[in-house]
Amino acid sequence: MRAWFAKLMMGRNGVDALNRFLLVILGILLAVQTFLRGTAAGVMGVVTLALLFYLYFRMFSRNIYKRQTENGAYLRMRYRVTSAWSGRKDRWSQRKEYRFFKCPSCRTRLRVPRGKGKINIVCRKCGTSFQRRT
Repeated sequence: MRAWFAKLMMGRNGVDALNRFLLVILGILLAVQTFLRGTAAGVMGVVTLALLFYLYFRMFSRNIYKRQTENGAYLRMRYRVTSAWSGRKDRWSQRKEYRFFKCPSCRTRLRVPRGKGKINIVCRKCGTSFQRRT
């Protein structure tokens, strides 16, 4: 059985990060659908069925280049969201020891120690110098 499945999946896309995300969304939609009645349940059923077909289509697709492009776009979008969140989390945990400023010209976030008074801050990226109170 295992060899048969391995032979079936040879040359196909398989499960990637986007498929795992779609599977989680599908599970959430199925859970929500159990609480709905009437027309809303029917519409939700059609949406979940379409998502399931799309999930299987991506999994068994032989156009690996196209599926990798889709997965790469999803991973870039996910990185933008998670990196913004982790940056905020890091700044929050360091707020007692450091102050954070944005460079006026290139908008790079700069970290300087607290309690130094009025200091001259030089951006590492563009070299712009500006004064701020820490």
